[in-house]
Amino acid sequence: MIRNLLMLFIALMTFTGCKNNNIDIIGKLTNPNNGEYIFLDELQASRLITIDSAVVSGDGSFAFNLKVESPAFYLLKTDDSNFLTMLLEPGQKIEVTAHSDSLNFPVSISGSPGTELMAEYNRELQKTINKLSGLREIYLKSEGTPEQPAVMEQLDSIARSYIGEMNSYTKKYIDANLTSLVSLTALYQQVAPGEYILNPHSDLRYFIRVDSALFRLYPEYEPVKTLHEQVKNLVADVTAQNIIESEFRPGAGVPDIALPGPEGDTIKLSSTIGKVVLLDFWAAWCNPCRIENPNLVKAYDLYHDKGFVIYQVSLDRTREAWINGIKEDKLERWIHVSDLKYWNSSVVELFSLSQIPANFLLDEEGKIIASDLRGENLLRKLDEVLNK
Repeated sequence: MIRNLLMLFIALMTFTGCKNNNIDIIGKLTNPNNGEYIFLDELQASRLITIDSAVVSGDGSFAFNLKVESPAFYLLKTDDSNFLTMLLEPGQKIEVTAHSDSLNFPVSISGSPGTELMAEYNRELQKTINKLSGLREIYLKSEGTPEQPAVMEQLDSIARSYIGEMNSYTKKYIDANLTSLVSLTALYQQVAPGEYILNPHSDLRYFIRVDSALFRLYPEYEPVKTLHEQVKNLVADVTAQNIIESEFRPGAGVPDIALPGPEGDTIKLSSTIGKVVLLDFWAAWCNPCRIENPNLVKAYDLYHDKGFVIYQVSLDRTREAWINGIKEDKLERWIHVSDLKYWNSSVVELFSLSQIPANFLLDEEGKIIASDLRGENLLRKLDEVLNK
């Protein structure tokens, strides 16, 4: 009896210890091309390797079988522009149906939760891309018209809001799937070549979170190792950036600025020495800046007679938009300058600007009192400085 139980135990251990490393993919393409090939590529850190191929049958069906040791990314493709990214895991049996010319948006897919999640993300991303394409159509219709500069500014603002919405969606997607390799792909999504949803610097904490979760689970997987190295470099860059930003701490001086005013005359920031100065960076296309401008008007009205001035630097692209913004927000009474170079303005690198509005409150000697003061915080600080 004991011997029989021992043999049964050994048999059970052998059965449960056997790992099913097989993956079966059964697919069907609608409207296939006669004799068309479909390929299965493995996605490695910096390259794709074709591991299998099959001829699509007359009714559009195809099948693959492979063995894997751990989860990994694969591409199911007919060519380099028509592919479906798949996250395959040992033991899965996947069924996929897709139109032959749009594998990236399968009609149906089952048996691979990771691939389903990526397909869901792709559908949401495509909605954003379609909305951005619609803006391009509006821009093209305005081309060559007097309204083009104003239309361009407005469309730029709308485009940023669309990308911002996708940025928020991507972060929620990562939060919900942090221990899945799908979070890795979400870090590198683009709405256009070079236009990424997540920024490795401003969204660094998400790169760190994904790295921390995945490197613990898949330390030998090449794409995860590549992310780990990237994050180490990014953290080093941010440390260097923090050193730069420490140069703009309270009590430090700021670089001088010499840019054209609305009439073309060069006005230096250093010409305001002897006054308490708000050095403010803005643009007419920047909605948060426009919302803050009434607070600047209020501050100027209350404290100008006590020695307060504003030196406002615009990141606009056209003189017309800049001047209109000044007039519409009733900002004419203080100093305005701009080189009209948008984010290529000389002040962006000089002051390490990553967003606007941004400001520095300077004392009579041109040294920093505080930075990024808004609304009531600005009024309180001015009251403290000028009514002491």
